[in-house]
Amino acid sequence: MSQIQHLSRRVFEKLLKESGVDIFNGAQGRILYVLWEHGQLTITEIGRLTSLAKTTLTSMLDRMEAGGLIVRIPDKRNRRQIFISVTEKANEYREKYDWISDKMSEIFYDGFTDDEIIGFESQLRRIIKNLEKEGV
Repeated sequence: MSQIQHLSRRVFEKLLKESGVDIFNGAQGRILYVLWEHGQLTITEIGRLTSLAKTTLTSMLDRMEAGGLIVRIPDKRNRRQIFISVTEKANEYREKYDWISDKMSEIFYDGFTDDEIIGFESQLRRIIKNLEKEGV
């Protein structure tokens, strides 16, 4: 599993570079993806959806904010709560990011039948559920 994760990150970074997307890396792309899908989120919600640790996430968000990709929006009802949202600049990269994600799926499943893909993804969902039961 860790070898798959390592290799897929390298391939994803390569595809980003080849596509001219040099403003964010793969992990930052995961953050943007969940924000594109869900709208504005808290740091806790982003961490849960990306599986990134809060300490890692905070420094990444700082760099992404400096790069003009995200903004922090204070909650008017709870001053301690901060929402994260993408900027228009980040939205300009959505189409390329989606293309790269589709390309990654093509690479992952090259030579697999539809039934094999469905079965494999079902097994992965079972593993995720088993791990989530541990409450980490």
